[in-house]
Amino acid sequence: MSSEDLDISALASDLERAVAGEVRFGDGDRALYATDGSNYRQVPIGVVVPNDVEDGVAAVGVCHAHGAPVLSRGGGTSLAGQCCNVAVVIDWSKNLREVLELDPVNKWARVQPGCVLDDLRDAAKQHGLTFAPDPSTHNHCTLGGMIGNNSCGVHSVMAGRTSDNVISIDVLTYDGLQLTVGETSDDQLAQILREGGRRGEIYASLLKLRDKYADEIRKRFPRIPRRVSGYNLDELLPESGFNVARALVGTEGTCVAVLEAQLRLVDDPPAKSLLVLGYPDVFAAGDHVPEVMAQHPCGCEGIDRRLFELTKAVGLHTDALDLMPEGGGWLFVELGGATKEEADAHAHELMAKLERDRTTPSMKLFDDREEEAKAWAVREAGLGATAHEPGGRDAWPGWEDSAVAPEAVGPYLRGLRGLYDRYGYNAALYGHFGQGCIHTRIEFDLFTAEGIAKFRSFMDDAADLVLAHGGSLSGEHGDGQSRAELLPKMFGEELVNAFREFKGIWDPENRMNPGKVVDPAPIVANLRIGSDYAPWDPVTVFHYPDDQGSFARAGGLRCVGIGNCRREGGGTMCPSYMVTHDEQHSTRGRARLLFEMMQGEVITDGWRSEAVRDALDLCLACKGCFGDCPVNVDMATYKAEFLAHHYAHRLRPRAHYALGWLPTAARWAAPMSRFVNAVTHTPGLEAAAKWTAGIEPEREIPRFATSTLRQRVGQRTPHGKQVLLWPDTFTNYFEPEIGEAAIDVLEHAGFGVGLPQEPLCCGLTWISTGQLAHAKRVLRRTVRALAPAARSGTPIICLEPSCAAVFRHDLHELFPNDPDAGRIRDSVHTLAELLDEDAQWEVPRLKRNALVQRHCHHQAVLGFDTDERLLDRVGVEADVLDSGCCGLAGNFGFERGHHEVSMACAERVLAPAVRSASDATLIVADGFSCRTQIAATTNRRALHLAQVLAMAIHEGEPGMVPKYRPERAFASEQT
Repeated sequence: MSSEDLDISALASDLERAVAGEVRFGDGDRALYATDGSNYRQVPIGVVVPNDVEDGVAAVGVCHAHGAPVLSRGGGTSLAGQCCNVAVVIDWSKNLREVLELDPVNKWARVQPGCVLDDLRDAAKQHGLTFAPDPSTHNHCTLGGMIGNNSCGVHSVMAGRTSDNVISIDVLTYDGLQLTVGETSDDQLAQILREGGRRGEIYASLLKLRDKYADEIRKRFPRIPRRVSGYNLDELLPESGFNVARALVGTEGTCVAVLEAQLRLVDDPPAKSLLVLGYPDVFAAGDHVPEVMAQHPCGCEGIDRRLFELTKAVGLHTDALDLMPEGGGWLFVELGGATKEEADAHAHELMAKLERDRTTPSMKLFDDREEEAKAWAVREAGLGATAHEPGGRDAWPGWEDSAVAPEAVGPYLRGLRGLYDRYGYNAALYGHFGQGCIHTRIEFDLFTAEGIAKFRSFMDDAADLVLAHGGSLSGEHGDGQSRAELLPKMFGEELVNAFREFKGIWDPENRMNPGKVVDPAPIVANLRIGSDYAPWDPVTVFHYPDDQGSFARAGGLRCVGIGNCRREGGGTMCPSYMVTHDEQHSTRGRARLLFEMMQGEVITDGWRSEAVRDALDLCLACKGCFGDCPVNVDMATYKAEFLAHHYAHRLRPRAHYALGWLPTAARWAAPMSRFVNAVTHTPGLEAAAKWTAGIEPEREIPRFATSTLRQRVGQRTPHGKQVLLWPDTFTNYFEPEIGEAAIDVLEHAGFGVGLPQEPLCCGLTWISTGQLAHAKRVLRRTVRALAPAARSGTPIICLEPSCAAVFRHDLHELFPNDPDAGRIRDSVHTLAELLDEDAQWEVPRLKRNALVQRHCHHQAVLGFDTDERLLDRVGVEADVLDSGCCGLAGNFGFERGHHEVSMACAERVLAPAVRSASDATLIVADGFSCRTQIAATTNRRALHLAQVLAMAIHEGEPGMVPKYRPERAFASEQT
């Protein structure tokens, strides 16, 4: 039965009856899963998100009854197209995420298929153990996906591929058989054969297959560390213990579904040292891999200079190249030990050996943890950093993980560079050199028929090259669709037929992820782009200057699908995914929907799409993706653009009017602030006000200050080094004491402080609610008013990070060709940036501990290093939380329907950390949203950096009589 013959409606209905979890057959749901991290796109039939294993089994049972193909999916980061298909997608990653059992004595763990690798590693780390394979996606890839792809990673040199670390797997066949597979002794095999049934039939067929092809398997399978291509038929050989589990690892969901796995853990060296070796070029680095590996390192990675340059060009880890020893190609060698001294000793031993070599490399043994982390971050960012070269062409996967023996790395790299030159391609070269695996993304032209034909020709020649060096088409990411067509070159037709027979034993109906590995679709079929790619590219309000002025390119092509936004923690991106674990609430999921909206095939209603609107609804517009995503996806901007068009000439949600027009409402409310506060905080009236404004009933409406900052400080005639203080809506109308504190601090530092002569706004609230036409009008007025200061070189100081982010980023996106907008962008500083540059300021000392919450826009757009340096100069021992978004995020947390997600974001790290802090610890947060959320979830009040600095001045100069009274603010902070 073909997919076209299915009764989709009946299939969906039967799934809804059988499955307690989610059954999603809507256009938006299908669009979410149409692509993975590869060049391919296939729209699925529907999606099932099981609650538990029984749900997954039931879903496969219904699909079998209907003859519907099935695709098991984990993190969806596959680069060879094995995670997209015209099938029912079963997403195991949302609910089946547990480490079920961990035995530290016998060194094994049992996990569910959706368990994230780092969750297992964190649990094992408590016992000095780890799961050795760790791809760069370790903080969001799932173990089910790793089993499907036979993943590897940096530390596979310690214990091999995923297949080498699997003890047993609980699997499900398409026809409903559940069985546990693993190594099989002769006695066990005989017993299984005697018992007969479907299980006995499978094992008898596997035994027959093994005996038939054993000699050819021994002859054609390359004996290298990273042979991932093909099926692991070598694991069925007698010398491998007839290990059925390991034979199934790497089958990419084409044979069975994984329900549970028992995995081997290995000792994790308590201490590790990073030694970086510099060579004239990456080829010379490759030549020296064997002598480095003789020292038995925990990891051995290679990087060429182009990777560093591309990383710097996209604004990631800009100073990392400065940390490297001299060279044009580097080996990152990680050595372990029981102590740091022992690990360093191993490093020095290797250095001594290399000193005696006639081609001694430059060497640097890192002793600074922060610098070491920056160096490793470049390696982990490789895939994303090489995807979009600023001003250049896009680079794509396809030949991203070929592998050879470690001793062949140098010659193979030279051959690969020669092949690139012949085809006119350019690409960075990096990867797991210690095991001979080479990573690269190449500037294929996948948009024209000529370019696609050239790409296909390259793939043939590249396959011939790696096989000439005794290598493998894939050393990590599998075959999927991108390399499966080339398998006859590597294994010969006889073994390719053996792969077909192996799949047929498990899946005789060919319904498990069909068209991948065995009988694959052609390499150039199902391309996400292709020569017929002609997306809708509408006129937009933002100009997208970094994406050739195209929303189709920004919203549709910038995301490369590697799924960093699906990580469990660390950084800001993506807060809604961190608390929902739902693909549609990840940055990648939203980008996929925008791509499909531009395509117009699945999502056909353009800007009016409710599927896109619903996915964007839980985007907090925190800009975490802009800062954290290696390709700088800016979903906050795309959301604002979408909302502008979605609600054009239509009524908006009430909150858009109430919260979007907050600056105007605040100006009206200020003269009668006491009355407004009484109305919004009187039972009955308060509820009516919230309903009218579309505000979440659980939220307290912030109180207006009884006098504004402008009223308190009046018109000022600054003297000395002039600065212009930006009186943002939140500081001016709600917390003017922060502005007073900032003025005291600036004047103490020798600056003369002025304020704009007229009420102005950055337009933030209109931008975040998608009211972009008005936002542009507001910003045009602001640009005219601030232009004289910017032209004269006067620094403009923003106290509210989100306002500074508008000036530094959104302003350019809206007015890319306005020279005054550019000058204002360059003139805007945070308080910390200005004072950090002032080496003459005699900084007062405030010996206090502080818990610091970074505002999302501050971290993503402005950077937070200057704040940390300034706090250190003042003597504050700052614990800067890695808490991500506070969850309030401007209007987001106030809008009805967002309260649960907003609170979950706060409770993930921030609120518990604040509650556990001592009373003497300062709570510091520059963002109005962050301070409001802290007050709503704890009994503490957070201070702005300006208030902390004012405290330092006040304590250092007790005779000073400032406008700002820090002792009063500190007293209120305690309560």
